Amino acid sequence: MFRWEVFLIGIILLDTRFPRLPGDIGNPATFPFPVIYEKVGEAFPSRVVSERDSSLLLPFIEAAKTLEKKGAMAITTSCGFLALWQKEMVSAVRVPLFSSSLVQIPWAYELMGKRGRIGVLTADRDSLTADHLKGVGAKGIPSVIHGMKPESEFHRVYVRNSPDMDFPRIEKELVTEASSLIARHPDISALVLECTNMAVFGRSVREVVKIPVFDILTLTHYIHLSLK
Repeated sequence: MFRWEVFLIGIILLDTRFPRLPGDIGNPATFPFPVIYEKVGEAFPSRVVSERDSSLLLPFIEAAKTLEKKGAMAITTSCGFLALWQKEMVSAVRVPLFSSSLVQIPWAYELMGKRGRIGVLTADRDSLTADHLKGVGAKGIPSVIHGMKPESEFHRVYVRNSPDMDFPRIEKELVTEASSLIARHPDISALVLECTNMAVFGRSVREVVKIPVFDILTLTHYIHLSLK
């Protein structure tokens, strides 16, 4: 019998105002085990995603240390773009720290027998660089990166940090973009969702693409099960 209450997962949050729906890493009801949050003030999505504001690195490290002191046995974050600082953040604590769902890219490639390429669906294609992939050991892995359109409802809500959202529209956008990516690149063997908020719509994406889909929730559950 699992004793979920023993293993506490710490989650570092960006400073956001968009809705945290069930399935979102920022909603504690998403998980069947206890989580604890630490928000980094003024770490707005734009500062992390497009601006790559290095002045935020220290506050993120301090947030990780705080979560560790509060009893977190593993730590993650609410933004896949923090892959950029995976090495700096994990070296500051003594517990497992996975900054981004992108750490699953090399793993997915191995699991799929190194066949084809790994698809990556990101919140902002222009902002996701080789530096982010290098940060999580994914540079050099055959991949195809595709981003949500800047004019999309998804981008308006999650990148531009809007307090309201059109759920059906975002769901349709994600399914459309994922389907389009797979159709254009049939050699894609698995899909990794960079943005943590995409996990809210993960089931709909999986139903359409018919290949393994990895997101922040698949990773968090896996790490949680590894704890003792």
